[in-house]
Amino acid sequence: MKLKELRSLSTDELKKQLESSYQELFNLRLRLATKQLVNHREVWRVRKHIARLKTLLTERELGIR
Repeated sequence: MKLKELRSLSTDELKKQLESSYQELFNLRLRLATKQLVNHREVWRVRKHIARLKTLLTERELGIR
């Protein structure tokens, strides 16, 4: 999801996406540890998505945008 689309979401929706991203990261790490993960870049992608969501939530708390 692009940053412009993420900014249009409400705070509750962002928190739900953040929670689901953490769950996805957990599942990816589990698959990585058991050597079932084919594309290792997925872990990187999810971590970046989590960082974007956390940044947007912090911006909203501080009233930056």
